[in-house]
Amino acid sequence: MVKILRNYLFLIAVMLVSFNELIAQETTSVLVFSKTAGWRHKSIETGKEQFKKWAKLENWNVSFSEETSYLSDANLSKTNVLVFLNTTGDILDEVSKTAIKKFINKGGGFVGIHSACDTEFNWDWYAKMLGAQFKSHPKTQQAKIDVNHSCNHPSIEHFDKTFTVVDEWYNFKEPVLEHVNVLLTLDESSYEGKKMNQNHPIAWYHYYEGGRVFYTGMGHTKEIFSNPDYEKHIIEAVNWTAGRIDVEMNEGWENLLDSNLSKWDKFMGVPHESVDLVWEGKSKDGRTGVPLGVNNDPKKVFSTINEEGEIILKITGEVYGGLTSKQEYENYHFKTQFKWGEKKWEPRLQSKRDSGVLYHCNGPHGAFWNVWMSSLEFQVQEGDCGDFIALNDVYGDVPSDRLLQKNGKPYFVYNPKGKLTPLKWGKGFEAGQASKNKLYENPNGEWNTLEVICFGRTSIHVVNGNVVNVVKNARYNVGGETIPIQSGKIQIQSEAAEVYYKNIQIKPITKLPKKYKKQAKL
Repeated sequence: MVKILRNYLFLIAVMLVSFNELIAQETTSVLVFSKTAGWRHKSIETGKEQFKKWAKLENWNVSFSEETSYLSDANLSKTNVLVFLNTTGDILDEVSKTAIKKFINKGGGFVGIHSACDTEFNWDWYAKMLGAQFKSHPKTQQAKIDVNHSCNHPSIEHFDKTFTVVDEWYNFKEPVLEHVNVLLTLDESSYEGKKMNQNHPIAWYHYYEGGRVFYTGMGHTKEIFSNPDYEKHIIEAVNWTAGRIDVEMNEGWENLLDSNLSKWDKFMGVPHESVDLVWEGKSKDGRTGVPLGVNNDPKKVFSTINEEGEIILKITGEVYGGLTSKQEYENYHFKTQFKWGEKKWEPRLQSKRDSGVLYHCNGPHGAFWNVWMSSLEFQVQEGDCGDFIALNDVYGDVPSDRLLQKNGKPYFVYNPKGKLTPLKWGKGFEAGQASKNKLYENPNGEWNTLEVICFGRTSIHVVNGNVVNVVKNARYNVGGETIPIQSGKIQIQSEAAEVYYKNIQIKPITKLPKKYKKQAKL
């Protein structure tokens, strides 16, 4: 009996240790930074006390600082979420700025509360990361807020379609940047002192250069920090930026293409010197030089046309660029149709028509050739549709056969029974791409159906219903580390060729489709 009791107590102890280890693993490290070099909000201390309370409820390990030197590589490497709680003015130095950029690039989360947008006015990167800069405000008063539930963000799911609350409502220097996803919008007819011409977002989120960023303009008064709806707003914002929870995809197929390209950003690369455009950063190869940047598409490389009621994405190809999804996706089935146009441009006038669907896009824009993100590529090129290419620091393994070119250099061809081969362009790797196993592309001018199916760290390339490539063990080199990767943005390339896409759709999946899993012998 004693032996049984001893074993029983031992089992309980093991279970408690395992449970405590699990809790420790799930702890989120939150650093609340509240330094001010301008106006200091009386609600800062209230906010700190609330963060202590929320930390106990949410299993956060929360710390506080107002020392610029604390924002170091060493401290941020131990942090999941950095919160700027009513910071103001120029509070950072070059060392802390570099550390924050590295933190975001490595997947860190950032939450800006209220006057976080009244901070670092001379740091352009910060302004783009946050999404707006403070200009003015009227007196504290009640206002009505419209809620954008279509984005499925957890920080607003508890709100009704509209609500009213008392706070100090900021006007911004310029319209909120297009690359953010708006969560809450002020109804300017509901209060005095508005100056944003009816388009007045007050809370938003986005994925920025590898990290997750959230901003809310609410947080001026002491009272709002004890408002249950506001509390949940901030708690879920922190949990989302930490990666604890995600923006859920809609069930079934979601159409990603509308006439305004509202679900996409445009990142335009370096114009070739032959492009009729006044731009000092042109180049001969389209790789070096200065990119046009985010949502700066003066040549209208990406646009939509309407043919018999059907919306079609037109890509002229005149400037290298990437049509970039505003959302990041994980465990999904993506499909689209494409066909080639007629025009080609420098520097590829003598080359095959080229485009591509990039997925698991992570980190900053312009990581590859000053235009595309680090990613896995579903090659869309004449005669090569479905090839796999590893762009920059995202790569994976392909079951393939190793063959030799005439010059003796190896190349790889997908074979479901072949040797699993790491493919990345860089030292220690023989190649960074794998050809499709067979050509299934239709003749130029005809529509083709392309599918990218991603589940876990495995992805399948499908051309016109046929599996032509498989990538396994997707991973990402970032900040000196190699981490598993199974999510990211999607980019559709402009690469010096006219091309059209339509029926761009995506849906969540819980497993690989049986049909394609069987073809791929997975």
